[in-house]
Amino acid sequence: MACFLVPTTEAIVTTIVKKTADKSADKKKIEIKNPFIKRLNWLNNMLWGGSALLAFEHVWHGEVVPWAPFLTNGVSAVQEMATAGVAMAAAVTAVWAGIVAVTNSMAKRPTELLKSDSQ
Repeated sequence: MACFLVPTTEAIVTTIVKKTADKSADKKKIEIKNPFIKRLNWLNNMLWGGSALLAFEHVWHGEVVPWAPFLTNGVSAVQEMATAGVAMAAAVTAVWAGIVAVTNSMAKRPTELLKSDSQ
């Protein structure tokens, strides 16, 4: 019922990191070279979208309500965040890291092939 709070918190943190990195790069007039920082918006989109869908699903099923205490089963909410929430956030982040690694290797590949052909 509260599992969506962990990916939402991660989305907030990664959004702040991305905005800070972009501001710093703009201020110094440099290009960000780190592929993971460059593609942090992909992770943000995955986390925000997943969190929104999970929150909607929990509201739809009456597990999150607009009055205090907001979560219908507050005792198990912490346990659910610690197990399901952390697992979901870690899985999304791992998938994103894999996607970035693959796309980064694909982007480098044509230049490596051109170098080997010209020798």
